[in-house]
This record gives sequence, C-alpha cells and structure tokens, in this order.
Amino acid sequence: MTQQVPQVPPTETALTGVRNFRDVGGLPTGDGRRTAFGRLYRSGHLAHATAEDALFLGGLGLHTVFDFRNSADHQLDGYDIELAGVRNVSIPLSDPADGAEFWRLVRDGNIEQLRSILANGKGTERMITMYRSTIVDRTAEHSRVLHALAEDSVPALMHCAAGKDRAGLSIAVSLLAVGVEREAIEADYLKSNDPHRRYKVKRTDMSETGMSPEVMELLNPLFGAQASYLAAAFAAIDDTWGTTDRYLAEGLGVSPETRERLRERLLDQD
Repeated sequence: MTQQVPQVPPTETALTGVRNFRDVGGLPTGDGRRTAFGRLYRSGHLAHATAEDALFLGGLGLHTVFDFRNSADHQLDGYDIELAGVRNVSIPLSDPADGAEFWRLVRDGNIEQLRSILANGKGTERMITMYRSTIVDRTAEHSRVLHALAEDSVPALMHCAAGKDRAGLSIAVSLLAVGVEREAIEADYLKSNDPHRRYKVKRTDMSETGMSPEVMELLNPLFGAQASYLAAAFAAIDDTWGTTDRYLAEGLGVSPETRERLRERLLDQD
C-alpha cells in the first residue's frame, strides 16, 4: 500500500554536510497529475553528512538510497553514512577508469593544461557527450532503478557526487516513466545551479591562483547544470528509440504494468 503524503510543499531543509538535497514532489504530468511529496528525493553524496543531517534523513522514512558513484568517487569523497533501516544500493553510472587522466588534470592541472582540455567549448562538449552516452549505454542500470522503484524502494533518495549529472539523469528517467513533462524535469534539474546546492570544487591548489576566476570559468561547464546537457539526453532518447514510450519499453524493458506501479508509488492519488 503506497503511503499517503499530504500534497503540500515541504519547507526546504538546508543540510550542513549534504549538497543539493531536495524533494522531487509537485512536478506536473501530461495528464494533469503531480509527483507526490515524500516519495523521491535527490542530493549530492552523503559521505559528509553531519549528525543533524543524519537525523533529518533518518526521519524521512526512506526505504532505499541509490548511490550512482563509482569507486574513484568513493576514494575522493568517502562512502555514505549508514542510515538505520535504510537499504543502500550501489549502481555506478560511470567507469572509474573513464576519463581518469582528464579528471586528474581537473584536480591537479595548471592553467595551461586546463585551457587545453576545457577552453573553446571543450568542457561543454564533454558533458553533452557524457549525457548522451549515459542514456544510450546505461540502459541496464536505469532499468534496474525503475524496477526497484516499482517494487519496494519508495521512498527513495538518489545521489551521485554532486547530485547533478548521474543522479540528475536517473531522476529524469524516473520522471519520464510516470509522465512528467520534459520542461518540468528541466526546471527541477536547473535548481542544481543554486549557489547553496553546487558541489564544492576540490583542487590540489586551492590558492587564489589555483582557484582564480579563469580557472573557475573553465571548470564551470563540468560543475554547472546546463539545459543543453539535459536536452542532449532527451535527444539521445528520440534519436535512438524515437519516443519516450519506446525507450522505456524497448530500451529499459519496462512493461505497462510496471509503469502503472511506478505511477501509483510516485504520483499523488488525488
């Protein structure tokens, strides 16, 4: 039996050690319904959650936390804190070896090296390519997430490192599956640009030189949310499968019955 949650926007809680947390409730579907509050959350990683953060998260009634980071992310930021009674599911959506040298330069490179890999739109192009490939190449992972949500994993929290890219795409796929409009998905996605939500950039050189305005401008395509990134993911769906329905049915193996269970779990019942 799906838990009934009042359809009122909750007061947004500013967590101390968790970035980019929010409830993905209140988003409109094409048939006039809305996503329910208290069912699906998104955030950055939970490795640095404070005791107060853990108390808040523990009070959400979560069933499952989906962690889309890989082993390299875990080495950089650490593993999630344990929440009593909550299942932690690791589904890496990127290979730790993929782009290892690129990310080493992002952390350690000097300004000339950063210009060589990021200037003249290269950073944006890399992100667009990543969004497209995550949709096309990670169908098994996204299928696993949707089937878990339909079965027993709600309320759920999805996160990666920053809560923007891998988690953003998994949230987008989940919302598409229950009929949320693409424009509404984009509006929620772009909230990751709010200053208090953004992932804190870590570089070996944290001096004024190492974190200069030019450096931050070069890095911005990697750590900011851009509508063009999500548009590339949607375009990958359309280019590969033709329609969202075919993507869900043929790409992810999601049956009409599973989609209906997802709607029962994630949408309001008014």
